[in-house]
Amino acid sequence: MFKLTKLVISRQSSRMFSSFETLKVTTPKAFVAHVELNRPDRLNALNYTLWDELTKCFKELGSSPDVRSIVLTGAGKHFTAGIDLMDMLQLGQKLSEVTDVSRKAKLFDELIEHHQDSISSLEKCPKPVIAATHSAVVGAGVDMITAADIRYCTADCWFSVKEVDIGMAADVGTLQRLPKVIGSQSLVRELCFTGRKFKSDEALKWGLVNRVFDTKEEMVEEALKLAENIASKSPVAVQATKKNLVYSLEHTNQEGLDHIREINKINLQSEDFFNAVIAGQSKGEMPKFSKL
Repeated sequence: MFKLTKLVISRQSSRMFSSFETLKVTTPKAFVAHVELNRPDRLNALNYTLWDELTKCFKELGSSPDVRSIVLTGAGKHFTAGIDLMDMLQLGQKLSEVTDVSRKAKLFDELIEHHQDSISSLEKCPKPVIAATHSAVVGAGVDMITAADIRYCTADCWFSVKEVDIGMAADVGTLQRLPKVIGSQSLVRELCFTGRKFKSDEALKWGLVNRVFDTKEEMVEEALKLAENIASKSPVAVQATKKNLVYSLEHTNQEGLDHIREINKINLQSEDFFNAVIAGQSKGEMPKFSKL
């Protein structure tokens, strides 16, 4: 379960964030949060604590007026090895004590929904999330990055929708989001039916990632620059844009237009809009936008 131990202050910011056991959160630039998967000894495999903390972290950052964009990376050798199989063994032991199939199904339903909500917290977060991955992105790692808004990777990065190789169908987002990200049902089915590895060059060609970098250090630097650029924009405009993009994925064009009209009939009255227009007309520097 999630353990809220204390509050810590990042060196780069006076903003206080919760301290997590499996995540490291810093603010390296103004209004930019850097979230790092921090179980390097377990290759950042997702255990029960990490699932819990991921949800709580992105909810906290999503509601913070001091955060406008987020970079997600992994510490150590790999971005993530996927689900922690030790947790699955413990789950098996727990389920062995339940003999009734309906009661076992109820436990599975609750567990799967909990994990789904954890991954979806990236998509539901109103702040843009940039996933910057290196080396292995396995199983739940693919679920995670497809819930992000923007994806970068290193040249040595490889990906695998691995669930089929452990006797299960991916159930926390890949089957829903990956087809929309790369736009090919045939390709997605190949990847999901076989679990085969695919490398950074394929990921770039298919549109899973925007850019590929030689080193992790270069990638993180560029991801933070991008996050800083986004954070300099109006938070009213950026967050409304993400909200409508996510909404429009599941709705018709007209429904998406109706949705953004409802948002903008309020937001166009914001000081951000008028200040940006005035700055644009005068060809001066963009204004410093108030916290939202």
